[in-house]
Amino acid sequence: MAEDTNQVLIFTYGTLKQGHGNHHLIQDLILQQDAIFLGFQVTHQPHPLVIGPQGIPYLINLPGHGHQVKGELYSVSTRGLVRLDELEGISIGHYERLPIELYEEGKEGVLVAAEAYFAHRSFGERLWERKGKVGLTEFGEEEGKGYVKIEDRPHGCDVLHDITSFLSHNSEEL
Repeated sequence: MAEDTNQVLIFTYGTLKQGHGNHHLIQDLILQQDAIFLGFQVTHQPHPLVIGPQGIPYLINLPGHGHQVKGELYSVSTRGLVRLDELEGISIGHYERLPIELYEEGKEGVLVAAEAYFAHRSFGERLWERKGKVGLTEFGEEEGKGYVKIEDRPHGCDVLHDITSFLSHNSEEL
């Protein structure tokens, strides 16, 4: 890892995972020695995982609801964390990085304290309700096909506006 000795464990469950639309950022962090892949993990407690507008996956901070979610664990430098926070829209209220407990897939004994990017509290619970309180256990290949990369979205697309519109309309599709 780079000279930055402060590391944060980050649980990825969506587009940052291997084979998905934003994994190139994780790959770049690994090349820059700002991230290390630690393995496959599962959330200790169930959490809702839903897909919102533009095919964007959201983990929702409602422990005890939804399913245990599968993902990947990375050790990330603080320099790498700045880049992840920027992608996830921390400063604009798109996601918030919060603590989560995990265990290695297939080994439920030892819990790992990490952080994950959750749908911002300003809309997360309403998104869960709007999706009929039906969630996923994993953002897989099929779900990944519906993700619209930032560069492929219409010019001027505002993801927070899309979420607000989705939450206020009766139609399931946007």
